[in-house]
Amino acid sequence: MNIGLTGGIACGKSTVSAMLVRRGAILIDADRIAREVVEPGSPVLAQVAAHFGQDMLLPDGSLHRKKLGKTVFGNEEARKALEDLLHPSIRALMKERMAAAEREFPDKLVVVDVPLLYESGLQSMFSSVMVVYVPREVQLRRLMERDGLNAEQAESRLAAQWPIERKKELADSCIDNSGTLEQTEQFVERFWLQRGL
Repeated sequence: MNIGLTGGIACGKSTVSAMLVRRGAILIDADRIAREVVEPGSPVLAQVAAHFGQDMLLPDGSLHRKKLGKTVFGNEEARKALEDLLHPSIRALMKERMAAAEREFPDKLVVVDVPLLYESGLQSMFSSVMVVYVPREVQLRRLMERDGLNAEQAESRLAAQWPIERKKELADSCIDNSGTLEQTEQFVERFWLQRGL
């Protein structure tokens, strides 16, 4: 069995995924895979450099993430071009790792942490989707505190994703992470027991 785990920025996906892993789930992290596909010497990194310029590489041959981020942030065409280069490899590796985990551990829950799951239209890849939820005002406050952003900067980051309320409506299950860690732990435990895991 697998689930796609998503939410919004600063909603606490990492917290919830760690709670599921402590209960025996296998975690596949899409962000980690996204970093792997652009490691020095990879074909995807070569394509990114060919499209956006060799100055997107650091002297050691690794991706200059900050520079690339500045190039694509707020530029819809550039962001789409980057996604077209990265997403096929990321999806292929995610599917490969999910299949391997399900073969190796058929009785375990495979949790795939995908920050932009709905935005990327990936919900059909999973048996079900879990959204980690906090109300938007809590999300905004946590993002400002976590990343040292002002309200305007935090708002622009939130605007780049689907609203958390929309994700919550679409989810098969929802973990409310707006309270204490103990409360979140209780929600995760309830989910775990309901699924007979």
